[in-house]
Amino acid sequence: MSTEGFDVVVVGGGPAGATAAADLARAGHHVLLLDKAGRIKPCGGAIPPKLIADFAVPESLLVARVTSARIVSPSAREAAMPVTDGGFVGMVDREHFDEWLRNRAALLGAERRAGSFERIEREGEATIVRYRPKGAAPDAPFAAVRARAVIGADGALSAVGRQCVPGADETPFVFAYHEIVRAPKVAAPAQYDGERCDVYYRGTLSPDFYAWIFPHGDTASVGTGSAHKGFSLKGAVKELRAVAGLDGVETIRREGAPIPLKPLKRWDDGRNVLLAGDAAGIVAPASGEGIYYAMLGGRFAADAVDEFLATGKAGALATARRRFMRLHGPVFWMLGIMQSYWYGNDARRERFVSICRDPDVQYLTWDAYMNKELVKARPLAHVRIFFKNLAHLTGLVPAWGRGAAS
Repeated sequence: MSTEGFDVVVVGGGPAGATAAADLARAGHHVLLLDKAGRIKPCGGAIPPKLIADFAVPESLLVARVTSARIVSPSAREAAMPVTDGGFVGMVDREHFDEWLRNRAALLGAERRAGSFERIEREGEATIVRYRPKGAAPDAPFAAVRARAVIGADGALSAVGRQCVPGADETPFVFAYHEIVRAPKVAAPAQYDGERCDVYYRGTLSPDFYAWIFPHGDTASVGTGSAHKGFSLKGAVKELRAVAGLDGVETIRREGAPIPLKPLKRWDDGRNVLLAGDAAGIVAPASGEGIYYAMLGGRFAADAVDEFLATGKAGALATARRRFMRLHGPVFWMLGIMQSYWYGNDARRERFVSICRDPDVQYLTWDAYMNKELVKARPLAHVRIFFKNLAHLTGLVPAWGRGAAS
């Protein structure tokens, strides 16, 4: 029992874990943030202005501001989607963004340690977190700390979740892979634009997800994802780089990781362990957007653990999932249906990209992305979209309209 003790041990220092650690330290708790140093998650790096405002993120962390998207169909037809109402999509480099979040947690009082989580042990009423410090010899004994509560924010294949939370090993996921490349100094606008996100729906680039090119200022993220075993993600990115004229630019680094597609049915163990971020499965289906949802999940986890520490009632931990699903469950459900149908084959992808040209679809898409809620202010637009989708689903209209050009 002489082991060093903390109120909370947060395992994983990505956006979810770093946010939870910062909020709990700000609330006056003794927090340990345990993170594998040097781990960079493959990510397009897009964040909405709402994240910047809600989580007090300085705009100096943005490496680019995107003002439009280009959606490309299997037949190379395009749908241009300018961001509405003068908005923008912020782009961050996860290498620097995540480190800033971890540093903020430390400045607020959380203790940072670099190491790999090993396991949680129960010794009577005590919870022991064992980990291997970075640089420790393979045969060295594990370090150990006591924790009143543990937050597992250690990714889609969460070791904390698999050990402690029933069903945590059952979430479906895609495997994402991207290459950070040097952005071309001079490029034709149709090939690459430093203020535009390019999204490709093509079976050769992903049989069940999408491929992307996201600008990061001096660099760009070129990636794809798929749940199909045996599909060559590296081969798809090579093809995409050739299509976009990026095959000759410098490759800075390559990264891959699983991305969950569905929130877990349970995020806590009913005792003192709670999951957040990818570990809880909160990445938006269809879009793969995760940073905002991870940080919100981290905040809700911190609130739940704060209540648990104050009351001793384990039921408080379940409030994190309830709050999140009340706000975003309907959107995740809708996006999951959209992905399962529209991403099914190239014929459907062609129609999907065609729908993206519709002004109502574009307005509601950007508004929902910026504000992170289903749009209620334009009910007639929702009705029009419903009937337009129905027409495409039944084949009553051609994918690109009569005589439509790309």
